[in-house]
Amino acid sequence: MTESSMTQFPDLVNWAWAGVLYWLVLGFGALLLQRQRRLLTSLVFPLGALGALFMAGVGLVGLVAPPSAVILPIGLPDLPFHLRLDALSAFFLVLLGGASFGVTVYAVGYFRNMRAGPLGLLVLWYHLFLGGMVTVLLADDAYAFMVAWEVMALSSYFLVTTDHKIPDIRRAGFLYLLIAHVGAVALLLCFGLLQGGHGDYTFNSMRLAEMTPFWASAVYLLALFGFGAKAGLVPMHVWLPEAHPAAPSPVSALMSGVMLKTAIYGLLRVTFDLLNVQIGWWGTLALALGLLTALYGVIFAAVQSDMKRLLAWSSIENIGVILAAFGLTLIFYTDGKGALAALTLTALLYHALNHAFFKGLLFVGTGSVLHATGERRMGKLGGLIRFMPWTAWLTLVGALAIAGLPPLNGFVSEWLLLQAFLLTPGLTQPYLNMVIPVAAASVALAAALAAYVMVKFFGVVFLGQPRDPALHHAHEASWPERLGMIWLAAGCALLGLFPAQVIDRLAPVVRLLSGQTLVNDGNWLMLAPVSAERASYAPLIFFAVVAVVLLLTFVWVRRIYHGRVRRADPWDCGYPEQDARMQDTAEGFGQPIRQIFESFMRVERERPDPFDRHPRYTSASLDKLWFLLYEPIARLASWISDQAGRLQHGRIQWYLIYSFATLIFLLVFVTR
Repeated sequence: MTESSMTQFPDLVNWAWAGVLYWLVLGFGALLLQRQRRLLTSLVFPLGALGALFMAGVGLVGLVAPPSAVILPIGLPDLPFHLRLDALSAFFLVLLGGASFGVTVYAVGYFRNMRAGPLGLLVLWYHLFLGGMVTVLLADDAYAFMVAWEVMALSSYFLVTTDHKIPDIRRAGFLYLLIAHVGAVALLLCFGLLQGGHGDYTFNSMRLAEMTPFWASAVYLLALFGFGAKAGLVPMHVWLPEAHPAAPSPVSALMSGVMLKTAIYGLLRVTFDLLNVQIGWWGTLALALGLLTALYGVIFAAVQSDMKRLLAWSSIENIGVILAAFGLTLIFYTDGKGALAALTLTALLYHALNHAFFKGLLFVGTGSVLHATGERRMGKLGGLIRFMPWTAWLTLVGALAIAGLPPLNGFVSEWLLLQAFLLTPGLTQPYLNMVIPVAAASVALAAALAAYVMVKFFGVVFLGQPRDPALHHAHEASWPERLGMIWLAAGCALLGLFPAQVIDRLAPVVRLLSGQTLVNDGNWLMLAPVSAERASYAPLIFFAVVAVVLLLTFVWVRRIYHGRVRRADPWDCGYPEQDARMQDTAEGFGQPIRQIFESFMRVERERPDPFDRHPRYTSASLDKLWFLLYEPIARLASWISDQAGRLQHGRIQWYLIYSFATLIFLLVFVTR
């Protein structure tokens, strides 16, 4: 950058920090308006949405601007806050601002009937959550990063436990907070090793530190564990299927679409920016954990009967795909395959951006269904496309996008990732040449099962006949909710139709991390990541062909064939009195997957009395890792606390003996 271009983007980091302060003012200002419910929903949330749009704009400018940094006069005397905005943090600002704008507009309608007092606190935590996530992306020292990380964790905990009077929600919130802080301890140790005992916790000092492969590996493993706990990486995933269903739907959308990506940001920052060395087996480990997480998440998503729990498991699957891309990027980068590393890193960033939009759209869509029906169990729903057409069609966009169908955004990132797998040349390590094809097959299987899950989700909830008479009174989403969903659906469409332009915007981030960029061998209409002769994709042409075929079919049926149409009831298989009980249920749809992968889960079935006139069959597919890993830890912690509790119920003589023994120990061993 020349000096003139440097002055073209003055102090972008200050603008980003001003956006954080703006959200903080809105949040604390909501406490003054606790009794004004209409102002909270009609004024504060729209102003917060404008702040999100502003943050996305700062991020877009930051992608082409040089890095900017600032030292804030807050913090401890010797540990002020250092903030920095570079291409990596700018990209995640775009992701955060773009998805948060749609979700916050949706929240205007979603929370309009909430009681004023709790709503004021929710608005505070909501904007603290947004501000905390942005500060995580801007932090340029370990102290500021961990403070922002804790603000993000605590504010999201209070958002998850909005309905704290329900015991299951309190349990879900406690589990989330516990695992979040276990991960935070790992991150503290990670930054402690990075600073190397010099007492300088700035990221710039860490970048200059020379680390041996052993200590660099220790830092990487701690970062993988700490950020993996926040992202929902198996086996630290158990909080995610509990917290997302417990939280209000806009909060679930932000947590899944945005908060999980802060962990991906942290992993990229530590591995490619702060560490001076990268080792090949790091990528193999991340690839294996990512594939395990993707398959584990999509299998459990396929057998869920709760809408929000299904989407939570689907988030685990998508995080697994992103981590698999991260592992493959490391493998290529350490093997000297820079062009392929740039391709895989582009797929990673693209899928992270895509997931923010289509998963946010799906969560807010389920929120509208929950508001309209008071039900989130898919076995009680059905036929809602008749009563909620806006919600149904917009949710369908998200379902098609997450299923990876062209021309929507989910297809582009998964197609790029598969290109990286399939076009892999010979690698230095022979075992990798055997592992990569198996990994490619695993990614393809996860993508196919994800499409299966979305067919189940949309078909059971919106198609068929209503399974409950009360569904006939379901109301359509309010206009603010519709506008929020339209924004997110438009993002899914635009990210899918203009991939070449998106990849151009990702180039500065890819160059910063890998030293190279993805060169598109096509033009603005065509995406050819390697060469146009080997593989290419033209989404606009694909979309135009599909639209023309549908239009011609519609015209032919309506204008030409209409005169020969004879209307009659469809064939009813010999059962003229069909009702909703004859439709396939969510449990029945997932039964094949449950039977194939039953060894991975703990299935509990409840069968009714054979003489029951109205039998109900129920089954639950539980996470085996909870019973194999977490329950023994919980029992051990309970036993230790019971033993420690005995010290509080002893006699005074024993307390004196404990004190005397401690004094003797200190005199003998410490004073030497």
